Amino acid sequence: MRFMTRSNLAQRALSLFAVLLLIAGCTLPVAAQRRRTRTRRHTTTRTTNAPPPVRYYTLSADQTIRVRMDSELTSRTARIGDRFSTTVTEPVRSDSGAELIPVGSKIWGRVSSVKRAERRSPGNISVSFYQVELPNHARYPLNGSLTTLQTDQVNSDSESTVKGRSNTKRDVVFIGGGAATGALIGAIAGGGRGAGIGAIIGGGLGTVGRVIEKEQEADVKSGTEFGVILNQSVRLPEYTATR
Repeated sequence: MRFMTRSNLAQRALSLFAVLLLIAGCTLPVAAQRRRTRTRRHTTTRTTNAPPPVRYYTLSADQTIRVRMDSELTSRTARIGDRFSTTVTEPVRSDSGAELIPVGSKIWGRVSSVKRAERRSPGNISVSFYQVELPNHARYPLNGSLTTLQTDQVNSDSESTVKGRSNTKRDVVFIGGGAATGALIGAIAGGGRGAGIGAIIGGGLGTVGRVIEKEQEADVKSGTEFGVILNQSVRLPEYTATR
């Protein structure tokens, strides 16, 4: 009886092993198929349409940008290297009409030289402009100088594009002109460093003699309007509100 019992147990064990092999043979292919399906899902890539290339436009040298001073600048306290900002008051467009610099953009400048007011000599400030910042926070370098906005010195077309008539418009500075007029825009005779003031280009007082008698500092009030003339051409994209 004991021998028969062991034999029966062995047979049962073999039968159970055979059943397990059969089950494994059925389930393993299914599991492998699931793994392949998952792998395929992970390797699936999505294709997106590439954005169109950005088109750039060129603003030529001698073009003038109309701006307004954001803060006060005076020869009494200004130092070489001081930075200041101006706000664009009219949009700047390309020749094809694309808006490149909208109203509200910032043109950043720095003080390049300062002369304090002295006896028989008013104060003056020379400045240069190095960067434009658009309302979408994009920034681009530029090379600009101070210039007048008088109608007899610049040309303006229907697209709000202003161009200077002469390279002499770059040799101008803010000069003292009395509290009533703030700072006048004057030309430096010969364009040399430390040269005397030549003809008065800005409005207000009409002769150099009358300015010299007042011995005023050059006080550029917040809100003073003038022009930034480009010394070199600059390439800009068409403006979009989002960058």
